[in-house]
This record gives sequence, C-alpha cells and structure tokens, in this order.
Amino acid sequence: QLQLVESGGGVVQPGGSLRLSCAASGFTLDDYAIAWFRQAPGKEREGVSCITSSGETRNNAGDVSGRFSTSRENAKNTVYLQIDGLKPEDTAVYYCAAHYSCVGYKFRKRYEYDYWGQGTQVTVSS
Repeated sequence: QLQLVESGGGVVQPGGSLRLSCAASGFTLDDYAIAWFRQAPGKEREGVSCITSSGETRNNAGDVSGRFSTSRENAKNTVYLQIDGLKPEDTAVYYCAAHYSCVGYKFRKRYEYDYWGQGTQVTVSS
C-alpha cells in the first residue's frame, strides 16, 4: 500500500519542542518534495514548510519562521518537521504531502499532491 504516515504528535507545554515524522510506505521519497501543513479546528489548512528532493527548505513566513525546520533522511525514507518554542496557537493536526516540487506548495489543491498522510495531532497546553 502506497502511503505516507505521520507520527510524533502529542500534548506538550508551551515552549516545548516536538519532532514530527513523515514516513513513506510502498514507495521511495527520494524524488519527492514533501510539504507540511496544519489545520486547526475551524480554520483552513495552512502550509508551514516544504523540503525539496535535494534538501532545500522553504518555510512559511511569519510566526513559524525560525521555529519550524524540516529535514529529510532518505536512507530511512522519512522527512521530519522539528517544531521549537511551541505556542498554544500551534495546536492543530499536522499533515505531510508529496509532490515533485515545493514551488507554490501552499496554494496547490489537495488533489494535486500525489500522496497525503493521515495526520498527527499536536496539542500545546499548560
């Protein structure tokens, strides 16, 4: 079965850190760019970061810049999203998605991505 599987979410206190994983099953991530999105209750999906197949990263501007970083480990067929300095407003379900490019990743329709994960919940609360 060809799929992406996210993991690493959980409940964390403000100021804490999490590392989310996005692992591919049934195919190799080597040739794919991987984008990270999040969706909070009642809000639209938001793109937060993207890493190209060659390892270049593009982070969303604003509040997430400097706190979110993306990396990949092709030997493990996995991409990571490191989130530091977590804030309550970071609470959301985080998803990863595969496409051949990071260009315009925030604006693509869901169906334009080849694969999506099922999401992992991140809750920031004291």
